[in-house]
Amino acid sequence: MSDSEHILSLVSSILALLLIFFVLVTRKQTRFNLPPGNMGWPFVGETIGYLKPYCATSIGEFMEQHISRYGKIYKSNLFGEPTIVSADAGLNRYILQNEGNLFECSYPRSIGGILGKWSMLVLVGDMHRDMRIISLNFLCHARLRTHLLKEVEQHTLLVLNSWKDNSVFSAQDEAKKFTFNLMAKHIMSLEPGKPETELLKKEYVTFMKGVVSPPLNLPGSAYRKALQSRSNILKFIEQKMSERLTKMKKGKENMEEDDLLGWLLKHSNLSTEQILDLILSLLFAGHETSSVAIALAIYFLQSCPEAVQQLREEHLEIARAKKQSGEMELKWEDYKKMNFTQSVVNETLRLGNVVRFLHRKALKDVRYKGYDIPCGWKVLPVIAAVHLDPSLFDHPQHFNPWRWQQNNGRSPVSASGCPCPSPSTNNNFMPFGGGPRLCAGSELAKLEMAVFVHHLVLNFKWELAEDDQAFVFPFVEFPKGLPIRIHRHTLK
Repeated sequence: MSDSEHILSLVSSILALLLIFFVLVTRKQTRFNLPPGNMGWPFVGETIGYLKPYCATSIGEFMEQHISRYGKIYKSNLFGEPTIVSADAGLNRYILQNEGNLFECSYPRSIGGILGKWSMLVLVGDMHRDMRIISLNFLCHARLRTHLLKEVEQHTLLVLNSWKDNSVFSAQDEAKKFTFNLMAKHIMSLEPGKPETELLKKEYVTFMKGVVSPPLNLPGSAYRKALQSRSNILKFIEQKMSERLTKMKKGKENMEEDDLLGWLLKHSNLSTEQILDLILSLLFAGHETSSVAIALAIYFLQSCPEAVQQLREEHLEIARAKKQSGEMELKWEDYKKMNFTQSVVNETLRLGNVVRFLHRKALKDVRYKGYDIPCGWKVLPVIAAVHLDPSLFDHPQHFNPWRWQQNNGRSPVSASGCPCPSPSTNNNFMPFGGGPRLCAGSELAKLEMAVFVHHLVLNFKWELAEDDQAFVFPFVEFPKGLPIRIHRHTLK
């Protein structure tokens, strides 16, 4: 048989397989009243169009066209699987609230391959619950008050005090420096600027490039390099574990090393592999999302001088009260007074949408609003589409922190003493997900943003040094790094 005949035979076989695939999918779909939509090309589906970069303060042309054509609930083929996409607030809440019952977390294999099989992002069921409880215990309200507030302020000042008057730099990089150093200290007691911390940061940057890249495990690819960096990071963490265990056995443990690693070694029954994946996943979650949120706040505020002015008035009042009492460090009572700041935090998370959508899978056949969601289908609750829905939020693409104000401008406070959104918007506001998988670090993230903003507005004015805006790649990022020019000032 000639080469041309071999090629013709191969092409014919592929076409036959594609035809069989479509017939099987079509037969299965006839049993259900599926939402309208387009399944796109075989295997690839509509994934390329769905992941096409777009402005972060929008839902992108792909989503806009599909919602306009099919409605807020539609079918598609994404990430190699038949998918139900939801831009419907009610269905999104229903999906998140029925985690483990009707739906479960289902991220692409490439994510699990790079974050690890014990990562909280990909775990389901009892193991996820146990890992989440561990994280919540270490991020509890009492610890936020007694330990983390002080650490957050120290790392904020470490970054801001390095800024020189009238200088230009990447606000995105500075935010990442702040959150990485904070998490490295919080998790493993690593000191900022030390060679081992900088080495870990370098490996982590390579690792992150692979997380957001196509999962092509080929020589020289970002994904291959990230897998190698993951290996190096895990070796680093394991070495720290070994050193800590040796200190514990000899009774020479440093009391200052009150970190997650020490807590896990003392109070959990996790295996070494589980501890490694948990620490890596928390470093990823705690660094990446918070740094983007802080960069977004800097970006939105530079175009809203009224908000900056109100923030300065709020924080100047706090600073004056502390000066009169002879105190220097922020206390939890000061944080509770940051009412308008919390409105800015909420609006930044709503408009910027650091987490755009979530990956879920139907565990059973589910019917919602007359549509069927077949068992085994991927389900994507698109959080950004709800936050930018004009029927739920007035002028949703406008940065308006005052939409969160009530009771004469004072935001309500939760039972734990943390400011929270007003009831009128609470049900549709899901920046940290919801249900049993609600982000364990949500309160820490809001604390980081509030403390950073506190010192930022008290000490600096800033403007964009170059035009830049946040894009979705699919993670939110500023293509130019958000270059800003800062001017130091002192408020009296």
